[in-house]
Amino acid sequence: MGTLGRAIYTVGKWIRGTGQAMDRLGSTIQGGLRVEEQLSRHRTIMNIFEKEPRIHKDVFVAPSAAVIGDVEIGHGSSIWYGSILRGDVNSIHIGAGTNIQDNSLVHVSKANISGKVLPTIIGNSVTIGHSAVLHACIVEDEAFVGMGATLLDGVVVEKHSMVGAGSLVKQNTRIPSGEVWVGNPAKFLRKLTEEEMTFIAQSATNYINLAQVHAAENAKTFDEIELEKMLRKKFAHKDEEYDSMLGVIREIPPELILPDNILPNKAQKAVAH
Repeated sequence: MGTLGRAIYTVGKWIRGTGQAMDRLGSTIQGGLRVEEQLSRHRTIMNIFEKEPRIHKDVFVAPSAAVIGDVEIGHGSSIWYGSILRGDVNSIHIGAGTNIQDNSLVHVSKANISGKVLPTIIGNSVTIGHSAVLHACIVEDEAFVGMGATLLDGVVVEKHSMVGAGSLVKQNTRIPSGEVWVGNPAKFLRKLTEEEMTFIAQSATNYINLAQVHAAENAKTFDEIELEKMLRKKFAHKDEEYDSMLGVIREIPPELILPDNILPNKAQKAVAH
């Protein structure tokens, strides 16, 4: 930093200090009537030491999620509200088109009973249901982990397999391709049907589309949100029969039209192509 840069920095520091002092003085004068704003220290994407998340530009990471440390996320994936991916003592790798749904936890292992140092690897087009816990395990492509399921160290969930909701998969368990495992501890239940395999693929596609909608919504400015609220209120009550008698045609503002990719019939057509 040159002489001019240091001077600008110093002036800026004085101005900020003056502003803080004035804020404290104003709060003191207001006394018990003052309103104090608390600064949230939450960071959606956070380095830890030299470990930095590597996230593809089109990944949706919800504002209340936390991606920490040595985490790599492929294109089209989504990390939903309240989820935590903590790659501090080892690495987390998530492929393309995978969704980690709300309040899920993904962590890694530095040491365990077996003495293995294990990362967590999640493949492509995987669905991880709400509130699932994945710890130092591997989930291969197009697998499905149900809501509230727990996968412990060394677990391998092979391609096209399913872990039922609420199941606990013990350490070093391997779930073969095409099987459904459920229970505590999880055990083989039956083979996956063709319809279920199709559902798993469709689930991943649905979340890719839905993530785009949420990303756009989260990117809106305050003015855009207020405009939409006003338009929704204005167009909330319509009597189509009355309008038709008067010959009035009311067009829905483009701001209120749902995106194509969250309408079921259009989403299915997109997949078919």
